[in-house]
Amino acid sequence: MTLVQMQPRPASSSPVHRTVAEVMDAAGPQVCDDMSVEVALSVMAAARTGRLVVCDQDGQCTGLVTQTELTAVRDSSAYTDRVRLRDITGDHGSFTSPEATGSESEHLLGSRRLGALPVIDAQGSALGVLALSR
Repeated sequence: MTLVQMQPRPASSSPVHRTVAEVMDAAGPQVCDDMSVEVALSVMAAARTGRLVVCDQDGQCTGLVTQTELTAVRDSSAYTDRVRLRDITGDHGSFTSPEATGSESEHLLGSRRLGALPVIDAQGSALGVLALSR
């Protein structure tokens, strides 16, 4: 049996007043933007995740893709095996900072109808992902 230690949440730690760094999830798999859709779907399946953080050749975060998006692209009549993640990142070029407040980031998530945002540092590297509450 494994002992799990629980810490009570302070009463003053409302999600709206906490920073993104306090509520973000781990970044999860990060892949290069020149990866094909099929390979990205395979990476997702192997990692058992529904999203991937996409980075350029320099390791800078360029966005995020979801399994739903990749499946729709793959199943479209215009799909070829030459489609790369950089071709489909679309509106997922939105980011947030670890110092941003929860309310600021929730507004960005809601206004752009995104399910998640990459959290990046000042150099553009992915630190984590801020996702809407489940």
